[in-house]
Amino acid sequence: MHVLGRDEGTGPAVRLGRYRAADGSDGATVGLDLDRPHAALIVGKRGYGKSHTLGVLAEDAARAAGVAPVVVDPMGGFDGLAVGDAVPAHAVDAPTVPAATLPPPAWPALFDLSPTDPVGALLWDAAAAADSLAAMIDRVETAAVDGDVRRAARNHLDLADSWGVFAPDGLAPDALLSGAATVLDCSGLDDRPAAALVRAVARGLYDVCVERCPDRLPWLMVDEVHAFADGVAASALETVVTRGRTPGVSLVAATQRPSALPSVAVSQADLLIAHRLTAAADVEALAAAAPTYLSGTLRERLPTTPGGAVVVDDATESVHGVQVRRRETPHGGADPRASDRAGQSSSPVPQSGHSPSTTGTGAEQVGQ
Repeated sequence: MHVLGRDEGTGPAVRLGRYRAADGSDGATVGLDLDRPHAALIVGKRGYGKSHTLGVLAEDAARAAGVAPVVVDPMGGFDGLAVGDAVPAHAVDAPTVPAATLPPPAWPALFDLSPTDPVGALLWDAAAAADSLAAMIDRVETAAVDGDVRRAARNHLDLADSWGVFAPDGLAPDALLSGAATVLDCSGLDDRPAAALVRAVARGLYDVCVERCPDRLPWLMVDEVHAFADGVAASALETVVTRGRTPGVSLVAATQRPSALPSVAVSQADLLIAHRLTAAADVEALAAAAPTYLSGTLRERLPTTPGGAVVVDDATESVHGVQVRRRETPHGGADPRASDRAGQSSSPVPQSGHSPSTTGTGAEQVGQ
């Protein structure tokens, strides 16, 4: 198997699929490197394989020695990784993190407040002085500030408490660096609490790798990453992209909208997996950061069928057409069909995104 993402050596790898020949036929098996840290970007419009490919990477990363994949699942489509015993994985249905994992500067930003605003400054002070949400609230209640400022800060903290994402016994980085893939199901969270969770997880994994050498290298995999591109999670994700290689933290970011990402997220990716894109802004966002060794236009190289992808590999400065393999675990991203519901009107309606299937060809199995 030829492994993209490295120019020499051996080590764990993802079995991505097969090379796609010019006539559309399958070629040799192709993989992606898991041995070294990478910043990878997976793009594609809905229905052409973006989330499917992220699941393929997670499957083999979960089985690789020395690797700890963490999947941020905003749509609830990756619980299938934990079904059966095909891969070592577990899903966390209601993930929480300790409030202290968000540093003081993040608390004003979480509510779009300036740190110099009286309310923002009070939230900063409370976070700096306390190690739990309850302790932050106590700090605010006893602060020597104007009553309106105190009430506003308390309202923000009460809102944060209502999200249910902060808990003293929430996930710590060491728990995410176990010997199994961890799926963080964020489908029940709104944008702000989900961003807070991603911020805490991304920065926590980065910091623990800077402070010491854990037994496993974390691979943070974020679906629909555009949802976190301009919120409180943005700075932590940018840190992993730009500085994660040295401490050993990898980021795999998947999105339908590469044009919504900051330019650094595209330009710093050393592995790009591009499925079909049709929006001019999305194609142009990728083309603007295309490496010089990519001959011709990116639009000409993009595939038109589900499961097909163009892989741009910085390690070997090469471009490859591939057909992504079938998932071995249930894929929860397939679109629901009215024909499948016929005659089942009396049955409970399943939640969107939870129609797993492991049958059919790789292209048929693609959902998102």
